[in-house]
Amino acid sequence: MDTRLVLTRRWMALWTIAGVLLTAVPAIVAQTPTRYLGSIAAIQGNDVTIKTAAGDEHQFEVPSSTTIRRIEPGQTSLSNAVAMPFSDLAVGDRLLVLLSSSSTGATPQAAEIIAIKHEDVVKRQEQEAQAWDEGVGGLVKSVDASTGTIVVSAGAGLTTKTVTVNTTPSTVLKRYAPASVSYAEAKPAPIADIHPGDQLMARGTKNADGTELTAQEVVSGSFRNVSGLVTSVDGGNQTIVVKDLLTKKPVTIHITPEAQMRDLPERMAQFIAMRLKGEAPGGMRGGRGENGRPESGGGGGMSRGGPGMGEGGRGEMNPQQILSRAPAIQFSDLKKGEAVMLVATQGTSDVTAITLIAGVEPLLEAPASQDLLSSWSMNNGSGAAESEGGGGAGAQ
Repeated sequence: MDTRLVLTRRWMALWTIAGVLLTAVPAIVAQTPTRYLGSIAAIQGNDVTIKTAAGDEHQFEVPSSTTIRRIEPGQTSLSNAVAMPFSDLAVGDRLLVLLSSSSTGATPQAAEIIAIKHEDVVKRQEQEAQAWDEGVGGLVKSVDASTGTIVVSAGAGLTTKTVTVNTTPSTVLKRYAPASVSYAEAKPAPIADIHPGDQLMARGTKNADGTELTAQEVVSGSFRNVSGLVTSVDGGNQTIVVKDLLTKKPVTIHITPEAQMRDLPERMAQFIAMRLKGEAPGGMRGGRGENGRPESGGGGGMSRGGPGMGEGGRGEMNPQQILSRAPAIQFSDLKKGEAVMLVATQGTSDVTAITLIAGVEPLLEAPASQDLLSSWSMNNGSGAAESEGGGGAGAQ
């Protein structure tokens, strides 16, 4: 068998294992001068600059003798690869470059290139984002490893429903790393690692009434929910102290730049609280909440008939859509006495925030509101933010 083909298959296998299935080329950096793996940062004549996941840039020449083949994201074999001209390569495309061993100049030459077009990556991401949105997310109620079934409580309040997630030997099972909900850091894990109370997201095929889902992929993790009032703010250490309503004890919350933070406008918070408690929304006026933040039109493009709420608020509430459209805030926006809800790393008195929602005073009276964050806080890797660092479209 041709040695070059053996090398190609070997590195394509590594490529796939590390994450091509969802986000194309993974964060693997070739450390030898025989190959490069990354995204095109620039093309000048026959010279191409590739940027690796670690941010390193390498230049190589593409002579007319170079074999260039294109594959679709997620392919695990070169059997369906098709030839493509050099002129079709563009900034942002993902490449696996095998360098020629006979190169004599200062700039190495490519002997073979395997390419994934950026537009193909974007298309796949959009398809998989839709698949996750149409899947199920919530809290695990029970797990039966012998049958491969996981029972999940999805939604919150009156919208809560039980969904049975059926896994098969081909289902991809992943577990978030400690202190992280980044899909890029999730690792393969058996179903036995999933426990009641975990947060879980699954994508796959639902039955007609949505009570069962045959999963293609499941990602889960163990986190802590905290709700309460901010009792102190330490700007120097980027921490806040919250008196947990459940334990009645103070919890120190570390706020890192990676924390996802939103401010829920008062009108929307009242609306959600009423829905969770089974009350009719009624007439609610805008204005400014007690924290002084504006409430124009529900904030963040939300309205009574906004995404996930249905016309006039009669539809099924989709917390992910609602919370994702709330205005983003910074650490400096957090104030003493403010009510917050958050998902954090495991810990008793000292945790790190993963997601935090401020402006939730009305929700503190609705216990089911904690479930609102059970799937919204989890990253499924379907967006562009999960593409390899610095190697995405438009890298210069």
